[in-house]
Amino acid sequence: QVTLVESGGGLVQAGGSLRLSCTASGGTFSNYRMGWFRQAPGKERESVARISMNGRITGYTDSVKGRFTISRDNAKNTVYLQMNSLKPEDTAVYYCARSSVWSISPNEYDYWGQGTQVTVSS
Repeated sequence: QVTLVESGGGLVQAGGSLRLSCTASGGTFSNYRMGWFRQAPGKERESVARISMNGRITGYTDSVKGRFTISRDNAKNTVYLQMNSLKPEDTAVYYCARSSVWSISPNEYDYWGQGTQVTVSS
């Protein structure tokens, strides 16, 4: 029984920044890898970033490397996605999710948040 709730999405101009947060209730947060995914209309759900249980290891899809940073605060049961230098192609619904393994596949994530909309204007 786990609930994940994202926040922080919104409308931003190209070049701007947003910080997404995802807070977990239930379970033991520190026992799981966490990931951020995004899905644009008509496109597949894509892994954006992932982070190890203790936060020491991170991974990113190539298109966001150098611009996005994933982090976590286990004391707050929260994972973050800092998004800088945003581009219109970053527009999507962003989801956080948890996994028992290190993976970019949505199928390996068992709990998902409701999603938060990020819209980047040109």
